[in-house]
Amino acid sequence: MAEGMFKALLLAFATVIVMAEVVHGQLVPCYFVFGDSVFDNGNNNDLNTIAKVNYSPYGIDFARGPTGRFSNGRNIPDFIAELVKFNNNIPPFTKASTEQAHTGINYASGGGGIREETSQHLGERISFGQQIKNHETMIVTAQVPQEKLKKCLYTINIGSNDYLNNYFMPPPYTTNGNFNFDQYADSLIQSYRSYLKSLYVLGARKVAVFGVSKLGCTPRIIASHGGGNGCAAEVNKAVEPFNKKLKDLVFEFNRNFDGAKFTFVDLFSSQNSIEYFLSGFTVRDKSCCTVESGQELCAANKPVCSARERYVYWDNVHSTEKANEVVAKAAFAGLITSPYSILLLTI
Repeated sequence: MAEGMFKALLLAFATVIVMAEVVHGQLVPCYFVFGDSVFDNGNNNDLNTIAKVNYSPYGIDFARGPTGRFSNGRNIPDFIAELVKFNNNIPPFTKASTEQAHTGINYASGGGGIREETSQHLGERISFGQQIKNHETMIVTAQVPQEKLKKCLYTINIGSNDYLNNYFMPPPYTTNGNFNFDQYADSLIQSYRSYLKSLYVLGARKVAVFGVSKLGCTPRIIASHGGGNGCAAEVNKAVEPFNKKLKDLVFEFNRNFDGAKFTFVDLFSSQNSIEYFLSGFTVRDKSCCTVESGQELCAANKPVCSARERYVYWDNVHSTEKANEVVAKAAFAGLITSPYSILLLTI
C-alpha cells in the first residue's frame, strides 16, 4: 500500500513539474496571503505581543535569518510563491509599500483569529477581519484594477487560534462554556462566510482555504491535554466539524458566486503515519528547538536539533521548513485539496 502511494506521489509531482514548465514566468499577476502565525512572515515584529519570533534560532535556515517567520526557514506561502514562479518573497503588510498591492502582500498575523477576542492574552495581533480591511485599504489606495485582482491567487490559513487561544483556554475566554463543538464550528463558519464574501467583493476569485490541522497532536497540546502520552483526542474531535463545514463553505462559494474558483486544503486528514513516513519524518511529537517548560515558542539562542528534516514541529506548535515544503507541494499538486489543486487555481 505504501509503495503504491509513493508511486502515485511521484507521478503527481512529475505531472505538476511538466504542467508548470509549459507556462513560463509568473503564473499569476499577484498573490495575497491571510492567516495566523503559520503564514505570518513578519507582521508581528513591531506589535506589542509575545507572539513574535524575530530572534534566533528562528530563521536559522532562512537566508536572511530571523524575519518573523514561525519556523526555522521558509513558511508555506514562501513555497507557494516559489511554485507559482515569483522571484521574490511576498512582503509583510507592515513593511509593504502601496505599490506592492499590485504584486502581492502578506497580511497574516501570529495569534490572529476569526473571532476578534482570540489570543487577546498574547497582546496585539491582527484579526482576520482587520486583515481584510488592511487589504481593502491597500488595493484601493494603489488603484489595483478589479480585473487584475480576479486573476490573483489568495491563500488563507485561519482558525487554529480560535481553538488553541480561545476555546481550549481558561478565562477570560468563555466560548467553551457557551458552545459545544458543533455550535462553535457554526459560529466560526458564520463569520468566515462573511469575511470570504468581503474578499469576493474586493475581487478574490482564486482562493485556497486551508483547514485546521490536528491541533491535538502538537507538542503543546500533547503536554496540556494529552497527558504527555499522545495526541489529545478531544481537541482533534473539536476541530473536525469546523473542517467539514469549511469545506462545505468552499463548495457553497463555487456553486453560488459567479467566477469563484475556491479550493479546500485538508491539513487534518493528511497528518497520518504513512504520509509522515513517506516524507521522511521520524520525530512527530517533539519540538526541534529548545522550548522552556510551559512555553510554546523557542527559547532564544538555545540549542536546536541537527536533523531538522526529520522533525515535523520546529517549536511546540509550528512546523519545520521541511514540513511546510511538503504541505505546500502537496497542495500545489492537488494531493490534499478539493476540488482544485492550487496549480489549477492559477490557470
